[in-house]
Amino acid sequence: MKILVINAGSSSLKYQLIDMTDESVLAKGNCERIGDSGSVIGYKTAEKEVKKEVAMPDHKVAFLQVKDMLLDPEVGVIKDLSEVSAVGHRVVQGGSIFHESCLVDDKVIEDIKGLGPLAPLHNPANALGIESSEEVFGADTPQVVVFDTAFHSTMPEKAYMYAVPYEYYEKYGVRRYGFHGTSHRFVSKEMANRMGKDIKDLKLITCHIGNGSSITAIDGGKVIDTTMGLTPLDGFMMGTRSGSLDPSVVTFIQEKENLSAQEMDTILNKKSGLLGISGVSSDDRDITAAENDGNERAKLTHEMLYYQIAKYIGSYYVALGGCDGIVFTAGLGENQPVLRQRVCDYLKCLGVEMDYEANEKCIHGNEGKLSTDNSKIRVELVATNEELVIARDTKAIVDNM
Repeated sequence: MKILVINAGSSSLKYQLIDMTDESVLAKGNCERIGDSGSVIGYKTAEKEVKKEVAMPDHKVAFLQVKDMLLDPEVGVIKDLSEVSAVGHRVVQGGSIFHESCLVDDKVIEDIKGLGPLAPLHNPANALGIESSEEVFGADTPQVVVFDTAFHSTMPEKAYMYAVPYEYYEKYGVRRYGFHGTSHRFVSKEMANRMGKDIKDLKLITCHIGNGSSITAIDGGKVIDTTMGLTPLDGFMMGTRSGSLDPSVVTFIQEKENLSAQEMDTILNKKSGLLGISGVSSDDRDITAAENDGNERAKLTHEMLYYQIAKYIGSYYVALGGCDGIVFTAGLGENQPVLRQRVCDYLKCLGVEMDYEANEKCIHGNEGKLSTDNSKIRVELVATNEELVIARDTKAIVDNM
């Protein structure tokens, strides 16, 4: 069975074709600048890589371009479109409606669109991707949706409710939802496998640290709390996002700067975080270079980030009533040994003991154990694979049709 995994954005379409017999990636790529001039499709297999500029006025045309690349006589990996058994789609916001992955029908698409106000930049694009896929692949090809929020649906009310008037939860669904769920689900299960234990017997803290970041507390395979909230803005500082702050900071700056709600939203989502503090970049590589050159704000940026991550891990240790394992994953989590070391140095009081030599070696695809055998909590680097989670869920649903 071959499954096409899709992550549709407002102007992009990321894709992977996965052969589920051995879970190998046959081809992957990205359609960029959809609906704009200079649109480009990237395509990569084990042997070849192609990038070309081609007009893609909408997502349907982008899907047609993906289809043509997969079938191309020179670089294609299938001979007929029927070889694609199903299409699995990433959807960011499932709200309180979707607690697990499901087969697409008209009602599902309607509900995804209806959740648009909770994820205005993502859900409308996700729905458009599903509809475009149906047009290109036809009604006989099953479409499955996998939600970022679903893994977090086990959170108790005490964790997901905000202390604002309850009517806003009833009227608008204002609550904590959490994101990066497919990543946290994948790495927590992988961590249990590496520890040789049933996930039902483990208390884990998973740290997805990238340009967008979140930390999740998992007890027995079920989420009890997570840092992202109503939107991905909540939690600790990220590439360009502020993370949690005193709500009065928002109204204070708005009043002083005479800003609209939309302008303030742009500041918090696009101009804050690592970029806002360092004044250098949202890319940690640039900030590291600046710190090495003596830039004090770059140094402060890192100190804030490491402290905030450690603080959340500590709070989740209490929420879980202990911890068996801590996982680092995603862009920074997988490729920044200094971040892992500095965070774990804060956690010595919990019995964490880092293997500094092993930590230095875990970078650029190298995974493994980061703690010593004497550490009371096992620390591990696990490379995330959200596309594989989507493919596995899609296969399971199609197999049961």
